[in-house]
Amino acid sequence: MKPNKLELRVIQILVLAALLILGIRYFDVLISALGKLWSVVLPLLVGAAIAFTLNIPMKKLEKHYFPNSDNKYIRKSRRPVCLLLSVILILLAAAFIIRLVIPELINAFSLIIREVIAYLQMGQEWLTENSEAFPSFINQFIGQEVDIRETVQRLMNIVLQGVSGILGSAVSVFGSLAGIAMDTVFAVIFALYLLFGKEKLLSQLKRLCRRYLGPVVTLRIGYVLRIFNVKFQNFIIGQCVEALILGVLCTIGMLVFRFPYALMVGATISATALIPILGAYLGAAIGAFMIFTESPLRALGFLVFIVVLQQLEGNLIYPKTVGSSIGLPGIWVIAAVTIGGGLAGIPGMLVGVPLAAAIYQMISDDVHRSEWKAAAAHTKSDKIPADAGTFSTGKNAAPAKTAEPINPAEASGTAADSNPGNGSAG
Repeated sequence: MKPNKLELRVIQILVLAALLILGIRYFDVLISALGKLWSVVLPLLVGAAIAFTLNIPMKKLEKHYFPNSDNKYIRKSRRPVCLLLSVILILLAAAFIIRLVIPELINAFSLIIREVIAYLQMGQEWLTENSEAFPSFINQFIGQEVDIRETVQRLMNIVLQGVSGILGSAVSVFGSLAGIAMDTVFAVIFALYLLFGKEKLLSQLKRLCRRYLGPVVTLRIGYVLRIFNVKFQNFIIGQCVEALILGVLCTIGMLVFRFPYALMVGATISATALIPILGAYLGAAIGAFMIFTESPLRALGFLVFIVVLQQLEGNLIYPKTVGSSIGLPGIWVIAAVTIGGGLAGIPGMLVGVPLAAAIYQMISDDVHRSEWKAAAAHTKSDKIPADAGTFSTGKNAAPAKTAEPINPAEASGTAADSNPGNGSAG
């Protein structure tokens, strides 16, 4: 005898309650297991992120790599060549920024070290000249005899212990860096496999979803993945364009006002501006530190210049390049950056904005769809307009292609073949 719906519902509630009690009872074990699972899965997630990023320029290059050619060798070489060119372009951009920034940072730190050493030498000379007065001064100050030689020996022991601790920390840091390097290599290899086989992987995922989840759920999953794909792609492209514009404007302004390190600071701000809202200020802090080594007054003037430039960028450039592309109002951008940064630091800031934009788009689509259904029911019409899946919010409206209506009546045949990744890295 099969259980009825009420009995199944009761069983589900009891199972969920039991799992909740076990989770609370063994919370520490659960957190430890999740931490281990996260450390294992993290390289795969990083590889997927690398693949998604590389997929953006790779798709652009594939459209221009002899698109109308029927030569089988050209068709077979299209993916490897375009992927190689994408990697080369990203590495060249990173090498250009590193080439501008690292040498100047080394020079700045060298200058500071030289200044510190000079002041230490001056202090040592002064101590040497006045060494005879110190024993009597110290004895008079603390009210008892002090063995200067023993005190210096104790200080040397403290210094040696600090040096040994620093060496131990350096070994630990070196081991951590080696582990990060190995995880990075594995993530890159995983990303290459994803990009080379993304079409086959997406086809397998669609077939699995149709078989085990049904055509309607497959359509809904495809709808959600298309929104996430477009939002993240638009965010990455818009953020890169905005960072490049900000870096160029910063360099030009520094050259006009004759601030030092114009190219280096412009490249730094362009790189750090990839972090929403706060990135430009991080680059400005590095630039102010560099300029401070030469002239504190110029560093103050540079900070004023950056504040003005950031206001210009935030009110004119960012809404055009990023805000309109992801369809998220400014207040929610700030909220996404704040929450994402509080939960996961810089990675949370990077992921928070497009994630919030995708959720915002899906909620907007659902609200608009329900409004169309209510209007259709009010007019006694069963037909919902074709654009019921889109939702306009003014100038920040998301592209219509990111939101396709989900009609359960279409969940059969070729309707389930909608690409749930639509060019994503898999």
